Amino acid sequence: MSKKEDLHVDCEHCSTRFHSVFCHLTNEDLHLVNDNKWCQSVHKGQQIFTEGAYPHGIFCINHGKIKVHQMGNEGREQIVRLAKDGDVVGYRSLLSGEAYNCSATALDDTSICFIPKNVFLELVEKNKDLSMQIIQLLSKNLRQAENAILHLAQKSVRERMAEALLFLKEVYGVEEDGVTLTVSLSREEIATLVGTATETAIRLLSEFKTSKMVEFSGKKIKILDQKELLKTANLNE
Repeated sequence: MSKKEDLHVDCEHCSTRFHSVFCHLTNEDLHLVNDNKWCQSVHKGQQIFTEGAYPHGIFCINHGKIKVHQMGNEGREQIVRLAKDGDVVGYRSLLSGEAYNCSATALDDTSICFIPKNVFLELVEKNKDLSMQIIQLLSKNLRQAENAILHLAQKSVRERMAEALLFLKEVYGVEEDGVTLTVSLSREEIATLVGTATETAIRLLSEFKTSKMVEFSGKKIKILDQKELLKTANLNE
Protein backbone atom coordinates (compact mmCIF):
# COMPACT_ATOMS: atom_id res chain seq x y z
CA MET A 1 0.00 0.00 0.00
CA SER A 2 1.40 3.36 -0.98
CA LYS A 3 2.07 6.05 1.59
CA LYS A 4 -0.63 8.66 1.76
CA GLU A 5 -0.78 11.06 4.66
CA ASP A 6 -4.44 12.01 4.53
CA LEU A 7 -5.04 11.39 8.22
CA HIS A 8 -3.21 11.89 11.48
CA VAL A 9 -3.99 10.31 14.82
CA ASP A 10 -2.15 11.64 17.86
CA CYS A 11 -0.79 8.64 19.82
CA GLU A 12 -1.04 10.47 23.13
CA HIS A 13 -4.79 10.97 22.72
CA CYS A 14 -5.56 7.72 20.91
CA SER A 15 -8.14 5.77 22.93
CA THR A 16 -7.44 2.48 21.10
CA ARG A 17 -3.79 2.56 22.21
CA PHE A 18 -4.89 1.34 25.65
CA HIS A 19 -6.30 -1.81 24.02
CA SER A 20 -3.14 -2.53 22.01
CA VAL A 21 0.42 -3.76 22.52
CA PHE A 22 1.44 -0.10 22.87
CA CYS A 23 -0.55 0.43 26.07
CA HIS A 24 2.56 0.73 28.28
CA LEU A 25 4.73 2.99 26.13
CA THR A 26 6.53 5.80 27.92
CA ASN A 27 5.97 9.41 26.87
CA GLU A 28 9.37 9.33 25.15
CA ASP A 29 8.41 6.22 23.19
CA LEU A 30 5.03 7.70 22.30
CA HIS A 31 6.73 10.77 20.84
CA LEU A 32 9.08 8.52 18.86
CA VAL A 33 6.12 6.68 17.32
CA ASN A 34 4.09 9.83 16.78
CA ASP A 35 6.94 11.60 14.98
CA ASN A 36 7.74 8.72 12.65
CA LYS A 37 4.45 7.02 11.81
CA TRP A 38 2.02 7.87 9.05
CA CYS A 39 -1.72 7.34 9.02
CA GLN A 40 -4.24 6.59 6.30
CA SER A 41 -7.91 6.00 5.69
CA VAL A 42 -8.49 2.69 3.90
CA HIS A 43 -11.69 1.97 2.00
CA LYS A 44 -13.65 -1.27 2.35
CA GLY A 45 -12.08 -3.95 0.16
CA GLN A 46 -8.71 -2.21 -0.13
CA GLN A 47 -5.62 -4.32 0.56
CA ILE A 48 -3.23 -3.13 3.25
CA PHE A 49 -0.45 -5.59 2.51
CA THR A 50 -0.11 -8.48 0.09
CA GLU A 51 1.04 -12.06 0.51
CA GLY A 52 4.59 -12.47 -0.83
CA ALA A 53 5.66 -8.83 -0.29
CA TYR A 54 8.26 -7.91 2.34
CA PRO A 55 7.23 -5.82 5.36
CA HIS A 56 8.72 -2.40 6.03
CA GLY A 57 6.82 -1.82 9.27
CA ILE A 58 3.67 -2.79 11.14
CA PHE A 59 0.09 -1.55 10.93
CA CYS A 60 -1.99 -0.54 13.95
CA ILE A 61 -5.75 -0.30 13.50
CA ASN A 62 -7.07 2.97 14.85
CA HIS A 63 -10.65 2.26 13.84
CA GLY A 64 -12.18 -0.41 11.65
CA LYS A 65 -12.09 -4.10 10.79
CA ILE A 66 -9.52 -6.12 8.85
CA LYS A 67 -9.36 -9.71 7.64
CA VAL A 68 -6.00 -11.47 7.35
CA HIS A 69 -6.21 -14.17 4.69
CA GLN A 70 -4.14 -16.65 2.69
CA MET A 71 -4.57 -17.98 -0.82
CA GLY A 72 -4.61 -21.76 -1.14
CA ASN A 73 -3.06 -23.84 -3.90
CA GLU A 74 -6.32 -23.85 -5.84
CA GLY A 75 -6.73 -20.07 -5.58
CA ARG A 76 -9.26 -20.30 -2.74
CA GLU A 77 -9.07 -17.74 0.04
CA GLN A 78 -8.82 -18.78 3.68
CA ILE A 79 -9.40 -16.23 6.46
CA VAL A 80 -6.88 -16.93 9.22
CA ARG A 81 -7.46 -13.95 11.49
CA LEU A 82 -9.87 -11.08 12.11
CA ALA A 83 -8.58 -7.78 13.53
CA LYS A 84 -10.29 -4.79 15.13
CA ASP A 85 -9.60 -1.42 16.80
CA GLY A 86 -6.26 -1.44 18.62
CA ASP A 87 -4.96 -4.62 16.96
CA VAL A 88 -1.67 -4.72 15.07
CA VAL A 89 -1.09 -6.69 11.86
CA GLY A 90 2.03 -7.57 9.92
CA TYR A 91 4.27 -7.97 12.98
CA ARG A 92 5.03 -11.71 12.66
CA SER A 93 6.63 -11.42 9.24
CA LEU A 94 8.49 -8.30 10.31
CA LEU A 95 9.97 -10.02 13.38
CA SER A 96 10.88 -13.18 11.46
CA GLY A 97 12.39 -11.28 8.52
CA GLU A 98 10.18 -13.20 6.09
CA ALA A 99 7.80 -12.16 3.35
CA TYR A 100 4.14 -11.84 4.29
CA ASN A 101 2.51 -15.29 4.25
CA CYS A 102 -0.91 -13.61 4.30
CA SER A 103 -2.68 -10.58 2.87
CA ALA A 104 -4.68 -8.03 4.88
CA THR A 105 -7.84 -6.41 3.54
CA ALA A 106 -10.23 -3.88 5.08
CA LEU A 107 -13.70 -5.28 5.83
CA ASP A 108 -15.11 -1.77 6.13
CA ASP A 109 -13.79 1.80 5.94
CA THR A 110 -10.80 1.69 8.28
CA SER A 111 -8.16 4.06 9.63
CA ILE A 112 -4.68 2.64 10.21
CA CYS A 113 -1.30 3.87 11.40
CA PHE A 114 1.94 2.56 9.87
CA ILE A 115 4.98 2.34 12.17
CA PRO A 116 8.30 1.92 10.28
CA LYS A 117 10.40 -1.18 10.89
CA ASN A 118 13.35 0.63 12.48
CA VAL A 119 11.10 2.46 14.96
CA PHE A 120 9.16 -0.67 15.93
CA LEU A 121 12.32 -2.78 16.41
CA GLU A 122 13.93 -0.01 18.48
CA LEU A 123 10.88 0.02 20.75
CA VAL A 124 10.83 -3.78 21.09
CA GLU A 125 14.54 -3.77 21.97
CA LYS A 126 14.39 -1.13 24.69
CA ASN A 127 10.87 -1.49 26.11
CA LYS A 128 10.44 -4.72 28.10
CA ASP A 129 6.70 -4.20 28.53
CA LEU A 130 6.21 -3.97 24.76
CA SER A 131 8.41 -7.03 24.22
CA MET A 132 6.24 -9.01 26.65
CA GLN A 133 3.06 -7.78 24.97
CA ILE A 134 4.39 -9.02 21.61
CA ILE A 135 5.38 -12.39 23.09
CA GLN A 136 1.91 -12.78 24.63
CA LEU A 137 0.29 -11.81 21.33
CA LEU A 138 2.35 -14.37 19.38
CA SER A 139 1.49 -17.02 21.99
CA LYS A 140 -2.21 -16.20 21.74
CA ASN A 141 -2.12 -16.42 17.94
CA LEU A 142 -0.32 -19.77 18.13
CA ARG A 143 -2.95 -21.12 20.52
CA GLN A 144 -5.74 -19.94 18.20
CA ALA A 145 -4.01 -21.60 15.23
CA GLU A 146 -3.68 -24.86 17.16
CA ASN A 147 -7.37 -24.72 18.14
CA ALA A 148 -8.35 -24.07 14.52
CA ILE A 149 -6.42 -27.17 13.38
CA LEU A 150 -8.05 -29.24 16.12
CA HIS A 151 -11.54 -28.05 15.22
CA LEU A 152 -11.01 -28.72 11.51
CA ALA A 153 -10.01 -32.27 12.37
CA GLN A 154 -12.59 -33.06 15.03
CA LYS A 155 -15.62 -30.78 14.63
CA SER A 156 -18.35 -31.03 12.02
CA VAL A 157 -18.94 -28.19 9.59
CA ARG A 158 -22.21 -27.42 11.37
CA GLU A 159 -20.39 -27.05 14.70
CA ARG A 160 -17.73 -24.86 13.11
CA MET A 161 -20.36 -22.64 11.49
CA ALA A 162 -22.09 -22.02 14.83
CA GLU A 163 -18.73 -21.36 16.48
CA ALA A 164 -17.73 -18.92 13.71
CA LEU A 165 -20.88 -16.83 14.25
CA LEU A 166 -20.23 -16.72 17.99
CA PHE A 167 -16.59 -15.80 17.28
CA LEU A 168 -17.70 -12.88 15.09
CA LYS A 169 -19.85 -11.63 17.96
CA GLU A 170 -16.95 -12.00 20.40
CA VAL A 171 -14.50 -10.12 18.16
CA TYR A 172 -16.67 -7.33 16.78
CA GLY A 173 -19.66 -7.14 19.11
CA VAL A 174 -23.23 -6.17 18.26
CA GLU A 175 -25.12 -3.03 17.35
CA GLU A 176 -27.40 -1.11 19.73
CA ASP A 177 -30.20 -3.63 19.28
CA GLY A 178 -28.03 -6.20 21.07
CA VAL A 179 -28.37 -8.89 18.38
CA THR A 180 -27.03 -7.56 15.04
CA LEU A 181 -23.34 -8.23 14.42
CA THR A 182 -21.38 -5.04 13.68
CA VAL A 183 -19.45 -6.75 10.87
CA SER A 184 -20.82 -7.61 7.44
CA LEU A 185 -19.31 -10.59 5.63
CA SER A 186 -20.27 -12.15 2.33
CA ARG A 187 -21.36 -15.78 2.28
CA GLU A 188 -18.03 -16.58 0.59
CA GLU A 189 -16.10 -14.90 3.42
CA ILE A 190 -18.09 -16.78 6.05
CA ALA A 191 -17.33 -20.02 4.21
CA THR A 192 -13.58 -19.28 4.21
CA LEU A 193 -13.71 -18.45 7.92
CA VAL A 194 -15.36 -21.80 8.63
CA GLY A 195 -13.25 -23.74 6.15
CA THR A 196 -15.99 -25.09 3.91
CA ALA A 197 -17.53 -24.62 0.48
CA THR A 198 -19.72 -21.57 -0.12
CA GLU A 199 -22.68 -23.79 -1.02
CA THR A 200 -22.37 -25.62 2.31
CA ALA A 201 -22.16 -22.34 4.22
CA ILE A 202 -25.30 -21.02 2.51
CA ARG A 203 -27.18 -24.23 3.33
CA LEU A 204 -26.14 -24.21 6.98
CA LEU A 205 -27.00 -20.54 7.43
CA SER A 206 -30.41 -21.24 5.94
CA GLU A 207 -30.89 -24.11 8.40
CA PHE A 208 -29.85 -21.86 11.30
CA LYS A 209 -32.40 -19.31 10.13
CA THR A 210 -35.15 -21.95 9.94
CA SER A 211 -34.24 -23.02 13.48
CA LYS A 212 -34.56 -19.34 14.53
CA MET A 213 -30.98 -19.18 15.79
CA VAL A 214 -30.14 -16.34 13.39
CA GLU A 215 -31.82 -13.88 11.07
CA PHE A 216 -30.47 -12.05 8.02
CA SER A 217 -30.88 -8.65 6.44
CA GLY A 218 -28.62 -8.60 3.40
CA LYS A 219 -25.12 -9.24 4.74
CA LYS A 220 -26.20 -8.31 8.26
CA ILE A 221 -26.53 -11.21 10.70
CA LYS A 222 -28.63 -11.20 13.86
CA ILE A 223 -27.90 -13.67 16.66
CA LEU A 224 -31.36 -14.58 17.96
CA ASP A 225 -30.60 -17.64 20.10
CA GLN A 226 -27.06 -17.65 21.46
CA LYS A 227 -27.73 -20.59 23.80
CA GLU A 228 -28.78 -22.78 20.88
CA LEU A 229 -25.74 -21.67 18.87
CA LEU A 230 -23.50 -22.58 21.80
CA LYS A 231 -25.18 -25.98 21.98
CA THR A 232 -24.78 -26.46 18.22
CA ALA A 233 -21.13 -25.45 18.41
CA ASN A 234 -20.62 -27.90 21.29
CA LEU A 235 -19.33 -25.10 23.50
CA ASN A 236 -19.95 -24.20 27.11
CA GLU A 237 -21.68 -20.87 27.79
